[in-house]
Amino acid sequence: MDYQHIIYEQLGPVLRLWHNRPEVRNAEGRQLLEELDHAVQRASADASVHVVIFAGKGDHFSAGHDLKESIRDRPNPTVEQRYEYELEHYFEYGLRIYDMPKPTIAQVQGACIAAGFMVANMCDLMIASDDAFFSDPTGHTLGAAAVEMLIHPHVLGMRKAKEMLFTGRRITAQEGLEVGMINHVVPRADLEAETLKLAEHIASAPPFGLRLIKRSLNRTLDAAGFRTALTAHFDAHQLSHVSAEYQRVWQERQDNAAKGGKTSFGRPVGTEVKA
Repeated sequence: MDYQHIIYEQLGPVLRLWHNRPEVRNAEGRQLLEELDHAVQRASADASVHVVIFAGKGDHFSAGHDLKESIRDRPNPTVEQRYEYELEHYFEYGLRIYDMPKPTIAQVQGACIAAGFMVANMCDLMIASDDAFFSDPTGHTLGAAAVEMLIHPHVLGMRKAKEMLFTGRRITAQEGLEVGMINHVVPRADLEAETLKLAEHIASAPPFGLRLIKRSLNRTLDAAGFRTALTAHFDAHQLSHVSAEYQRVWQERQDNAAKGGKTSFGRPVGTEVKA
């Protein structure tokens, strides 16, 4: 695949996969997601790659789903069309990150919103800059039942996850560190170097042993119902798209998109966050 929206950068045994749409705050459109999934599968099969970093060029990791693209290319999907698209591009792609046989690290700065939140939190570890922030505002901005992958309670704890989703508010990097979602918070200027330093240290361990450690740790979560819970929420997320609330907000977004207007919730049309 000829990558246009990501960068595949191998640094010895460490691979860094960059979201590369800084002009739109690394919004995750269809092409970016397809390229990222291709890169994940490529890296999974490459014995020379021991650790994978997921990063974002520019000021932000990712401001979320590319809603402008959705309005343009998929304005009125059927239930079946939306289900299949989101199953492939969000749910299955996300699980392939989670199931990678190599340790993965999210390198997060600026906005990490909705779809970006899912990608970052399917990684094994996370290092964030001190200006990073996290949000899933879809309950307020769209009337949707969170995003496709309900990773929130598993990385934040149940009470913090409920607060985040009920209010739609941002969580700071420091809050994420305090509840265990983030491993380390570093100054913005040090983020890239500190993430690479951690990745290189992990990559110095024998890779097969790391693979088995990760499999056992992931199986521990699966034994507690992790994958079952994610699958159940995906169906609830789909149901929320046929509610009258969602249809009203989505129609309003379509009507205002060409004018660059705002929804009744005061959010810019076509984006999930004004970063």
